Amino acid sequence: MSGMERALEGKVALVTGGASGIGRASALAFSRAGARVVVSDVAVERGEETAELIRAEGGEAAFVRADVARGEEVEALVAATIARFGRLDCAHNNGGIEGELAATADYGEEEWRRVIDINLTGVWLCLKHELAQMLGGGGAIVNTASVSGLKGFPPLLPAYVASKYGVVGLTQVTARQYAQHGIRVNAVCPGAIDTPMLGRIGEGATRLGVPMVAENPSGRLGQPEEVAAAVVWLCSHAASFVTGHTLVVDGGFLA
Repeated sequence: MSGMERALEGKVALVTGGASGIGRASALAFSRAGARVVVSDVAVERGEETAELIRAEGGEAAFVRADVARGEEVEALVAATIARFGRLDCAHNNGGIEGELAATADYGEEEWRRVIDINLTGVWLCLKHELAQMLGGGGAIVNTASVSGLKGFPPLLPAYVASKYGVVGLTQVTARQYAQHGIRVNAVCPGAIDTPMLGRIGEGATRLGVPMVAENPSGRLGQPEEVAAAVVWLCSHAASFVTGHTLVVDGGFLA
């Protein structure tokens, strides 16, 4: 991670959705930058595996299971972070799902609520409890939005797109509220990244016969590590005057 080696020495970072994909890459990147890391997910076995990967590299990590859509579990997650490492400096609110593929008029009401609860309300619940810990000491928070929070794409994922637009707005309004408290709040907006989620979306689109993959100027998928590098930079002192920003990591897709 060029330029970010040990940039977070002595810090404590919390990563939700840390069992795979961008979350796992982010947790590893935080550790390599010097932070002690709490990994969280509902997928216990893979989340524990992420923590073990960090420990295998000589880092300090703990896994705490939490469903970000449940306020009491998020509160307990942040409390467990403080109990384990004594502080919270950085957070990557990354937990999310794509939901089912369907047109807006055909979307299931229960599924709509599930996607919004996890992707948007879950980010708000994380912010709510992380901010309470950071008041008085400052900190940096990064929310995972998406290019889907800046453009109505991909089709047939209306709940996902709506949730990511919500994350962008929530990031901006929260950043304005807490800048005076020394807390920076930003978002990353990944494009087509080589993750299990993208694979599921692609398979579903193929099954439905719907073209879902737009041409990318870079000619390739992004890697989770490339998004993780942006997350760590946003949490580092190098980004000390950056808040309320949506950092697009998409290989030129939105261009």
